[in-house]
Formats: sequence, structure tokens, C-alpha cells
Amino acid sequence: MQERSVSNKRGMGTVEIVIIIAVLVALALLFREGLTRYAGNVMQFVFDEGRVTGAFS
Repeated sequence: MQERSVSNKRGMGTVEIVIIIAVLVALALLFREGLTRYAGNVMQFVFDEGRVTGAFS
């Protein structure tokens, strides 16, 4: 019997990217509350006007 070699691997990269995105979305949904709290803390730290005006006083 002849062995068939698979020479068409164009779709492999796309499938891998879709799986990686699906895993990242699942992780984001699992840790949604913690990520939201962390992002809020970072935004509060970055955009705190007291730090900006205090640096120039």
C-alpha cells in the first residue's frame, strides 16, 4: 500500500490560533471578577490626579 503524505498544512495555523483564543476567552471568563478588580485598581493608580498635582507642587 502507498503512504499518503499530507502536504496541505495551510489550515493548521488557523486552527491553532482559534484554539488559543478560545482558551484565553475561557480563562478571562473564569477570572472575570479578579481581572476587573485588578484593571480598576490599575486605572485608579494611573489616573489619580493627586499624584500628578503632587509631583509638580
